[in-house]
Order: sequence, then C-alpha cells, then structure tokens
Amino acid sequence: MATITSTPSATLNRLRAAAALVPIIQSGLADSKLSRDRANQMANFIEWAANSTPENDVEQRLVNELNAGLSSLKATLAA
Repeated sequence: MATITSTPSATLNRLRAAAALVPIIQSGLADSKLSRDRANQMANFIEWAANSTPENDVEQRLVNELNAGLSSLKATLAA
C-alpha cells in the first residue's frame, strides 16, 4: 500500500531550520568559532520562528524545543 505524505508547510520548514541552528550556535560559541554578534543574529531568527502559531502537534513540539533552546542560548550569550 502506498503511503501519502503531505508537503511540509513553510512554518514547519522554518521551525526545522531554527531547531537545527540551536546546536550549531551552541557548538560555535563553545569552540569560539562563532562571534557573539553572529550568534545573537541567529538567535533572533530562532526567536522569530518560535513565535509562529503551530498548526499541529509536530509544530508545537518544535516550538517547545525552540523555546527551551533559546532560553539556554540567551543565558550563554548573557554570560
């Protein structure tokens, strides 16, 4: 039986991209390969993406993940 998959929405793609940035930023800051200014700009994108209105459970989980990651990033950047 063939499985029908739907095309991901722009919101889902944006949330996935933002979620992928969190560990990249954390790693870049830890090994000093990413400036704080650039990390702040990337964190702003994550914050913008996290402010979207989730349309389903998958998007809601990603928003929750982004908010937790963003909190950790902000604490690191504030230190």
